[in-house]
Amino acid sequence: MGILVALLVLSVLIFFHELGHFTAARFFGVQVDVFSIGFGKRLWTKKIGKTEWSLSAIPLGGYVKMKGQDDTDPTNVSYDDDSYNTKKPWQRIVILLAGPFANFLMAFFLYLAISYMGVPKLLTYVDKVTKDAPAYVAGIQKEDKILQINTKNIKYWEEIGDTINASQGQITLIIERNNTLHTLQLTPKVIEDKNVFGETIKRKIIGITPLPKQTTVYYGFIDGFSYAWDETIKASTLIFKSVEKLLTGVVSPDKLGGIITIVDVTAQASHAGILALFFFTALISVNLGVLNLMPIPALDGGHIMFNLYEILRGKAPSESAMYYITLIGWALLIGLMLLGLYNDVNRLWGAH
Repeated sequence: MGILVALLVLSVLIFFHELGHFTAARFFGVQVDVFSIGFGKRLWTKKIGKTEWSLSAIPLGGYVKMKGQDDTDPTNVSYDDDSYNTKKPWQRIVILLAGPFANFLMAFFLYLAISYMGVPKLLTYVDKVTKDAPAYVAGIQKEDKILQINTKNIKYWEEIGDTINASQGQITLIIERNNTLHTLQLTPKVIEDKNVFGETIKRKIIGITPLPKQTTVYYGFIDGFSYAWDETIKASTLIFKSVEKLLTGVVSPDKLGGIITIVDVTAQASHAGILALFFFTALISVNLGVLNLMPIPALDGGHIMFNLYEILRGKAPSESAMYYITLIGWALLIGLMLLGLYNDVNRLWGAH
């Protein structure tokens, strides 16, 4: 059941990505020949107007084939008025950006739904206090509730680390213990730690862990939009940084996951509940948007680069150059997909 949910999630995300391209293309008067969810043999096709809407056998992607635009053969062009090729470069760029934009928009609406469904957050109750750590020396005890750090009111546990890391020198805490307020002063300890990319960083700690007491935060109509915007930006930044770290060698290529990992983790998220599924689906949607903006020929980002070149030079690249560059792009893309698949198989093999 989890795998079916995962494939459905992927299909929906791909549908919205391609719908972005389709909507922008039709807005500029470009004929769309095919709108397909999946690749390979077509299992179902219905022609509406001049567009063939299809479901294909391999549900691991999808495509919109516009008149005059063919990634498998970039020399196959058309110069009719309703062709992609006859549109101005900026119009083509808008059409290309519309797919990733649809993914970011999808993520935004998922986070918006989450904000109204209720976001679980840890409260600021202390559980364990590390012996001889700054909190221990200052007298913090189990079940103390942290109310304030350096005059900043603290509502949720996630705020504690950020506030302490942003502080300078000694900090002042106001805590609640047995319905009584106490003011404590301490100096955080600087330690070396690893961030999500495995890089060594320095961060400040006081030596406490949270009690598993949480609340559910329901955002209002306007606050929900603010939450959704912040989460979409946060997820986008994380994915952009991940790609950067991968390209610069900070993150090892063996950390790259393929379609099996995506399906597996999505299936696990579906078992964890609708909220977890929405969170992970939003992250995958952002991932699709970011990866499609990479300047690799055959991806939206690669086509955007071609059109920017045309704007700057006043002419498009030659057909032969487009052909060979696109072939290189496909080779890179297939190579990345095979690497992800290889890593997936290795992880599955290692799990048994």
